[in-house]
Amino acid sequence: MESLQNSAEEQQYTLYKDNSWPNKQESTNHYKSGVGGFVLVHAGAGYHSESKAKEYRHACKRACQQAVDQLKAGALAVEAVAAALVELEDSPFTNAGMGSNLNLSGEIECDASIMDGKSLHYGAVGAISGIKNPVLVAHRLLSEAQKGKLSAGRIPPCFLVGRGAHDWAISHGVPPCPSEKMATKFSLSAYKRNKRKMELAEKMDTGHNQTKKSRQSSGNAAHYGCGCWAENACNMNPYSTAVSTSGCGEHLIRTMLARECSASMQSEDAHQALLEAMQNKFISSPFLANEDRVLGGVIVLRCCRCAEPQSSPNVQGPLVEFLWSHTTESMCVGYMSAQDSKAKTHISRLPPGTVPGRSLAIEGGVCRLMSTASPCANEFFTLSTTLA
Repeated sequence: MESLQNSAEEQQYTLYKDNSWPNKQESTNHYKSGVGGFVLVHAGAGYHSESKAKEYRHACKRACQQAVDQLKAGALAVEAVAAALVELEDSPFTNAGMGSNLNLSGEIECDASIMDGKSLHYGAVGAISGIKNPVLVAHRLLSEAQKGKLSAGRIPPCFLVGRGAHDWAISHGVPPCPSEKMATKFSLSAYKRNKRKMELAEKMDTGHNQTKKSRQSSGNAAHYGCGCWAENACNMNPYSTAVSTSGCGEHLIRTMLARECSASMQSEDAHQALLEAMQNKFISSPFLANEDRVLGGVIVLRCCRCAEPQSSPNVQGPLVEFLWSHTTESMCVGYMSAQDSKAKTHISRLPPGTVPGRSLAIEGGVCRLMSTASPCANEFFTLSTTLA
C-alpha cells in the first residue's frame, strides 16, 4: 500500500483504497493490474427510514461503482474519491450538495474535505454556496497545494470558506450552480417542517434549549482532523489508515474523532481499538462531559504495509480491514473491491431497546485483495454494545 486518501462531505463520506484500499487508499501513480482496489462509502450517521432505504443503498452503490471504474481506468485514488463524492452530492437523498439541509435563512451551505495519506496534503471548503459539487473545490485546493508555494513565497490555502471559497472555485474552473436549484422538494419540506417546530418551541420555551439545538450543525466536514483523516504507514506506524465521520458536527469537532480513530488503528486488534476509541474518545470524552447523548458515526479502512503483494500472481494480496461504528440510530454504508461485480450495501442499526447517543454498534469485515483475475475473499462480522 503506497498511499492513502480519505474524503468527507457533510453527511456523506467516502473512503477508498488502492493497492489494498477498503475505504480510501491510493497507489503512487496509477491503478496496477494484479493489485486490487477497495472502496468504502457512507451516506451519513443518523436515521435512515425503511421507506427510503432503497434510495440510500442505491446512492452508495453508484458511488462505489464510480470509484472502482476510476481506479480501473488508471485514475489516482484521490480522483476516485472525488468521483464517488460527486455521486453522493448529486443524490437528493443525502445531506451533501444537491438536496442538502437548508440553514436557518433557508439557504444551502456546504462543507467538503479531502486528504491524501501519502503527502498528507489536505483541502477543504466550508459554508460554500452556489457550487453543485463542493468536493471538486476541496480536491482542487489539494491539487494546487501539491504544486508548491505561490509567487512571493506565499503558502497556498488548504481551507477556504464562504464567498471567498466560491470566488476561488469559479476562478479555478469549477462550474457554479444557482443555490435555489440545489434545493429539492424533500429538503424544502424538511426546512418548512423544522422551522414550524422551532417557532412552536420558541413560544413554549424560554429559548435557552432551542438556542442550543439551533446551533448544532454538520459543519465538521471541513475541520481538520474532524471530518476525515488519512495517513500512510511509515516507520512509526505499521498501518495505513483512512477515516471519515458523520453525525453531530459539534461532537465530532470537539473530539477530533477522525484523527483519534486513525491513531487508534495502530493497535493490533482493529475491532477492539475502534471500540475503545468510540467509548473513551467519543461517548465518554471529557470534552463532551455535559452532553446527555453523543451522536456520531465513523467508517475506517486500514491495511498493513508489510502485507503488500509480491510480484508473483500466486501470492495472496494484502489484507484490508473495513469497519464502521455509530452511536446514532443507524448508518448506511457501501463497499466494493475492484474484483467485485457490484457493490454491497448495508444499513447498520442499534439493537432494539438501546439509547442513541449512549450506545454504539460496530460492524465490518476483512477483505483479501487478490489478483484481478481472482475474486476478492471477504469475511464479515458484527458486534453491538450498550454502555451504562
